[in-house]
Amino acid sequence: MSRIVVFANGKLNHSEVLKGHLRSTDRIFCANGGTIHALALDLEPEIVVGDLDSLSTDAVNALKATGTIIDRHPVAKDQTDLELTLDRALEQNPTEILLVSALGGRLDQMLANIFLLSRQLYRGIRMTLLDGYQWAALVRAGETLTVPGRKGDTVSLIPLSPEVSNVTFTGVQWPLEKAALEFGSTWSVSNKMTETEAKVSIRSGLLLVVHIDQRASDID
Repeated sequence: MSRIVVFANGKLNHSEVLKGHLRSTDRIFCANGGTIHALALDLEPEIVVGDLDSLSTDAVNALKATGTIIDRHPVAKDQTDLELTLDRALEQNPTEILLVSALGGRLDQMLANIFLLSRQLYRGIRMTLLDGYQWAALVRAGETLTVPGRKGDTVSLIPLSPEVSNVTFTGVQWPLEKAALEFGSTWSVSNKMTETEAKVSIRSGLLLVVHIDQRASDID
């Protein structure tokens, strides 16, 4: 399995948790200022993408000297630096993309980063968003997602399409069996795991599954 870790230019929460998820075989791609987070973790970016307005000239030159590919784009463009970076990652045909430091800061950027996961272009690639003690993954029509965790962890289901049909949700306090979830409803928020593994499957629609470790006491 090939995995690319993409660093966005958001806030990096609980970097020690991220370190525990990283593998020696991970390829590191950075969107503009996300490079700062990668370097702070002593990671060597394979490629940096974007208009580079968050990086100094000295930093860019230092990256070039170590062999990092610099894919510079103009400030005036039709895609965010993160979307451009994900497009470059897609060219490598990975089986999984782990998106980190994509939350925090501007609300519009944060929402855009989350919704990027739903692009049809990424079908067939496991797309996971990791933010400290919480992570999110997209479930598409006909797919099943296994959610590893601990008893008492929180798992929420967020519909991203007008309706998500035949939702089956097991291993939780309030299971679902062929339920229908509507966009904008909070019915499926804040369920609790009763096992060390939960499973979610759907027949149609798009569903964002959010897992929050019970150790994340600072998250409401």
